Amino acid sequence: MAKTKEYSNGEVTVVWKPEICTHSAICAKGLPEVFQPRERPWVKVDAASTEVIVNQVKKCPSGALSYYMNA
Repeated sequence: MAKTKEYSNGEVTVVWKPEICTHSAICAKGLPEVFQPRERPWVKVDAASTEVIVNQVKKCPSGALSYYMNA
């Protein structure tokens, strides 16, 4: 069964699918205050605005990162 992790700030939820992550580090290079691969949890969704996080997640080349807006 595929494993996914979710990280939410109440407004947006970032979904990470580690099994398809290619570790390009585009997330960490583009938004290091949110994406911190050496930390646990590695996604700090409170470290930037929802809009900034969504824009960075959209740049993920593998599709390992996605998001949905919370109702």
